[in-house]
Amino acid sequence: MSTSRKNGSLYTNIINNVAYLEFGHPASNSFPSVLLDRLANAFEKLSDNEEVAVIVLKSEGEKAFCAGASFDELLTIENMQQGKLFFSGFAKVLNAMRKCKKLIIGRIQGKTVGGGVGLIAACDYAMATEAASIKLSELSIGIGPFVIAPAVERKIGVSGLAELTLAAQDWKNAYWAKEKGLYARVFESITDMDKEIEIFAEKLASYNPEALHEMKKLLWKGTENWATILVENAAISGELVLSDFTKNALSKFKNK
Repeated sequence: MSTSRKNGSLYTNIINNVAYLEFGHPASNSFPSVLLDRLANAFEKLSDNEEVAVIVLKSEGEKAFCAGASFDELLTIENMQQGKLFFSGFAKVLNAMRKCKKLIIGRIQGKTVGGGVGLIAACDYAMATEAASIKLSELSIGIGPFVIAPAVERKIGVSGLAELTLAAQDWKNAYWAKEKGLYARVFESITDMDKEIEIFAEKLASYNPEALHEMKKLLWKGTENWATILVENAAISGELVLSDFTKNALSKFKNK
């Protein structure tokens, strides 16, 4: 079951010290700005919640994990400031995940595009199903995955980022993503994945919380410049989205 709310939905359910943070949107779990803002705030709150030891990030339904940024909202951008603000939404979420004191496990049940790949890359550990293919299609519409690039590069390296980005029309399957390091494990079914996530998350939650926090800091060492670089990269996309090339590409998509 997926939400029908225009601005999407976001729910948190805490079980055995594990926070299950679930987002949803009727357009294949894509993100309008308001939902990105809510997600960033949720990570910030959970970071300081003493009842929470581990976070599981998931999306609604059994199909797409995330279709990236809202296409409808992308079409409304009229100037560079609006563009920068729009693309800064994912920057805010990625920085919230980076600074979160709790380890984040990604539950990836289906296909993921664009900014959604960045979300997966910002998880500390991700499990997926065989249906969880990924694609970075931004170059095909004249933009580029500039905001999420540091997160993706951190997980799969420069060569993996280049392969995924430059082949903008191609899907990479879940086993490619696992081989590159984006996914830790891949399962045949959602049921199998969910069983393992529950076991793994609750086992992590039973460990010394101070040790978990120190491990989180170690994993993210050297990313302090993200606080500025992700926003700077958002400005690049904010400018490119106003180009004639991108306007023509978006117009074609809209008229399909």
